[in-house]
Amino acid sequence: MTEHYFSPQPSGEFTPHPVTLALDGREYELSAARGVFSADHVDAGTMVLLENAPPPPADGALLDLGCGYGPIACALALRSPGSTVIGVDVNERALALTRANADALGLTNVSAGRPDEIPDDQTFDRIYSNPPIRVGKAVLRETLSLWLARLADGGRGYLVVHRNLGSDSLHRWLQEQGHDTTRLVSVRGFRVLEVRGQEPA
Repeated sequence: MTEHYFSPQPSGEFTPHPVTLALDGREYELSAARGVFSADHVDAGTMVLLENAPPPPADGALLDLGCGYGPIACALALRSPGSTVIGVDVNERALALTRANADALGLTNVSAGRPDEIPDDQTFDRIYSNPPIRVGKAVLRETLSLWLARLADGGRGYLVVHRNLGSDSLHRWLQEQGHDTTRLVSVRGFRVLEVRGQEPA
């Protein structure tokens, strides 16, 4: 069986290596390793999301869903030092790297954990995700349904998906599930979708 980046315990030697995150005119060195998503560079979809989704609020709870080694979580924390950023992944190696990258950058507002480690009553003002499309449609939809339901009133979710990997069908499905969803931008084949939570009463 082929091992995927969404394996909880990737096999093989854990040997971190540097990867550069270019953000807001600066470069930050992160550590990545085999067995995690896009281990040799920050994925193009992640960069499209960071460059085109609205910036995070100055405070509040932010979620990086499927955090990998943490480029989105670290970017959110750098842009919003007053927020609380949580990275979620099933891959233990990815979680260890996210924590290490946050520590190396001095980001004290980042934590990372498995889905079952996040309190059930935790809600999020913003969710950002380059979702794990290759887990399969059923698992992807179940995952998105679970976490988008945890948007706080007035919250927003931002997803980046390539059109060749089903962004338009995902957009339709989100609408069918009752999520108010808009395509914000299309860049190099990637769609950035905005999912709006319920407005405050």
